[in-house]
Amino acid sequence: MSIKHALLALLSEGPKYGLQLREEFEARTGEVWPLNIGQVYTTLQRLERDGFVESDDDAEPGPQKGFRITDDGARELDGWLRTPPDLASPPRDELVIKILVAVRLPGVDVHAVIQEHRRYIVELMQQWTRLKDEEGEVDLSLALVVDAELYRLDSVVRWLDTADGRLKRAALEPPAEPRTAAPMIRRRAGARR
Repeated sequence: MSIKHALLALLSEGPKYGLQLREEFEARTGEVWPLNIGQVYTTLQRLERDGFVESDDDAEPGPQKGFRITDDGARELDGWLRTPPDLASPPRDELVIKILVAVRLPGVDVHAVIQEHRRYIVELMQQWTRLKDEEGEVDLSLALVVDAELYRLDSVVRWLDTADGRLKRAALEPPAEPRTAAPMIRRRAGARR
């Protein structure tokens, strides 16, 4: 997550001080991602160094020092908002790595590993759903965050189900000769080398 750009977005509404930025960031993100005040001031210092924000020059460093976005900061924010994230390559996902490792470990029942993780994720989905039912109608930011998390978790459950089925089918078929797929995947996905 880009704290830098989130702070620029908040400052695009008008001048603010550090503690105010932290509070507004947490409120706008449904209070799901707490932000350390030290992280806010470190990020503001970098933004000021890079010319994206200006501060009250005469104010003492601290909680009441005001910051405002510059024209360069507004251009940076606009560029970030309009630039799609790089999704060409899959992210390193601990669960995917865990399943890939479990497949090759002797004595490990990979299907049991998959089911354990599947149960856990379904429980998480239930917790998120309860939170949405309790507070989602009141807090739009929280409702949007919960929707995103439910879709993400649903895709993980679907992947686990697919992986489990693929592994069961593979156990019935003779093993194929392993080959390196990474270059082919990169070419197909259009990823940069």
